[in-house]
Amino acid sequence: MTLTLPTPAPLMIGPLALDVPVVLAPMAGITNTAFRRLCREFGAGLYVSEMITSRALIERTRESMRLITHHPSETTRSIQLYGVDPKTVSEAVTMLVAEDRADHIDLNFGCPVPKVTRKGGGAALPWKLGLFRQIVEAAVDAAGAVPVTVKMRKGIDSDHLTYLEAGKAAEGAGVASIALHARTAAEFYSGHADWSAIEKLKNTITGTPILGNGDIWSAEDALRMVAETGCDGVVVGRGCLGRPWLFGDLAAAFRGEVVKAEPSLGRVCETFRRHAELLTEFFESEERACRDIRKHVAWYFKGYPVGGDLRARLAAVESLAQLDDLLGTLDWDQPYPGDGAEGPRGRAGTPKKPSLPERWLDSQELAGAERLNLTEGEGDTSGG
Repeated sequence: MTLTLPTPAPLMIGPLALDVPVVLAPMAGITNTAFRRLCREFGAGLYVSEMITSRALIERTRESMRLITHHPSETTRSIQLYGVDPKTVSEAVTMLVAEDRADHIDLNFGCPVPKVTRKGGGAALPWKLGLFRQIVEAAVDAAGAVPVTVKMRKGIDSDHLTYLEAGKAAEGAGVASIALHARTAAEFYSGHADWSAIEKLKNTITGTPILGNGDIWSAEDALRMVAETGCDGVVVGRGCLGRPWLFGDLAAAFRGEVVKAEPSLGRVCETFRRHAELLTEFFESEERACRDIRKHVAWYFKGYPVGGDLRARLAAVESLAQLDDLLGTLDWDQPYPGDGAEGPRGRAGTPKKPSLPERWLDSQELAGAERLNLTEGEGDTSGG
């Protein structure tokens, strides 16, 4: 039985009206301009950049400046920032707004990657509730009319949940929406997302839109999440890897239409090739684009009759001409393989003890020594 929902009113993220309540989750090394443009060609929603550290941005590193550059077709320019120091975050937001580089700014408090959490950032930071509140307030104040949102996880682990208190603090600071990935940092991407946490957050935070994230592999999953949790919209991450057409499915589903993309192998090849072209434009280097497209091979061809040898050669491609030659050896008339192309994708990992600063969990108050050490976590351009 197909699940349908009443056609929703536009989701308001501050002054931004989203006809389809769908957000592309920031993913390091994935959601660059090329991938965002590709997803836009299939559907609608808000498409967020990969995570960029505030310190790298205010230092105007070459890579950070490239990552915040949007293509003219990106009519809503959305940037996700990561930071552990209120002053640095404020300066980064001030720069983005003063130079008219963003229409929406998201703050990352959900990254579970050890190199981020061991410095007190990402999913580790909301444990220090006072610091969390200071960062969010600083960003909102610096942004002015530009909406600021937050994305977070349930907490560090099942014994150190933070999402309800952090949600209240974020709402009090004036954020435009709150997105919850319904896993803890310890869970990484393993197991099943706890959608009941999204429902609990929605019931707790009544004046700010709540977006749900976790285990949305299809448009049907998105509708089911909204129906079960009451959330105002969804954030889609790994489910769209190698499947940018998922955004078309989502747009149709939220409009009450029963549409599902079932691309032939030829259509997948065309989209894969288009992705490589957009990466070439983004990187201004065919060689670098080909290196980058390699990681997408398994996602695009999941379930399709593409042999291991050819997959390996695609994952070592060095030029667009070579890519064309390899794709040309496939039978483009092969139909959509059904369930084999559906379901989870991307690395789930296994539950593990999060890497945290020494004695981080001793107190939710930030000690002086901890504050001095925090800014070391902002050295990279992208933290995910």
